[in-house]
Amino acid sequence: MIPKFQTAVLVPCYNEAVTIEKVVTDFQKELPNADIYVYDNNSTDETAEIARRCGAMVKKEPLQGKGNVVRSMFRDIEADIFVMVDGDDTYPADSIKEMIQPVAENRADMVVGDRLSNKTYFLENKRNFHNFGNNLVRRIINRAFHADLLDIMSGYRVFSRRLVKNYPVLCEGFQLETDISIFALDRKLPIVEIPIEYRDRPSGSESKLNTFSDGAKVLLTIFNLYRHFCPLKFFSIIATFFILAGLIFGVPVIYEYVTYSYVYKIPSAILAASFMLLAIISFVCGLILDSISTMNREFYESNLKNNCK
Repeated sequence: MIPKFQTAVLVPCYNEAVTIEKVVTDFQKELPNADIYVYDNNSTDETAEIARRCGAMVKKEPLQGKGNVVRSMFRDIEADIFVMVDGDDTYPADSIKEMIQPVAENRADMVVGDRLSNKTYFLENKRNFHNFGNNLVRRIINRAFHADLLDIMSGYRVFSRRLVKNYPVLCEGFQLETDISIFALDRKLPIVEIPIEYRDRPSGSESKLNTFSDGAKVLLTIFNLYRHFCPLKFFSIIATFFILAGLIFGVPVIYEYVTYSYVYKIPSAILAASFMLLAIISFVCGLILDSISTMNREFYESNLKNNCK
């Protein structure tokens, strides 16, 4: 079924001269009819020249960051099926036909190359904090969005045209995988995960990820996306904290009034009333934003139907 579809392989790159030739040639072998695009993100080595020499279509993206690169890719490139893979040769090209099949058969809008369930990521990746971060992010998202995804942060994915042309890329860096996973979960787009054999970077190739700074950005992204996609739950949690704080300061005041028919702790009474007022405001904000979020989902679904006509 694959040759019936126009397939584009998207390779965002920054200083991947050591590995880009193998990545391009491997995917040319597996998908001889696909168009391979390498977007060079201000590399200071020969990444672009090597990719061009191998037959890839090379374009420049001046705005630094993987999110900025993928935004340009999704805007510029036309295809039926989109394959996104890192240029560091950590993902196996020989898994791509199996990964494409669910999108080709219209069973999925996103297929994720799952590195975690078969433990190859933990065996190959020597950065323990990366392993811890992957598990932490997966658990937070699955709990927050009632999902059961196995690998949230894999950089090896296949997308349908429907997802690519309707997904707003708002992040700039390595939060992209987290962002797009939450987008697909919120929009109820079918996701399929296929185990792959992950391998660590070859000698001479260096990761661009900063464990702590990029990890903090991913956690902040999850926080903001939860606030954006689940506003009623988010602001209800805040309202609950305000109610508890109000009760802590307010119960002694109420007890005092019932016992002595007079309030002596005026500051505590004012503070308790303020916390309760903040709780009401937070809950009302959640209701309003939840209505807006529902309208956005309805508009999105309506657009999908109109685009299918």
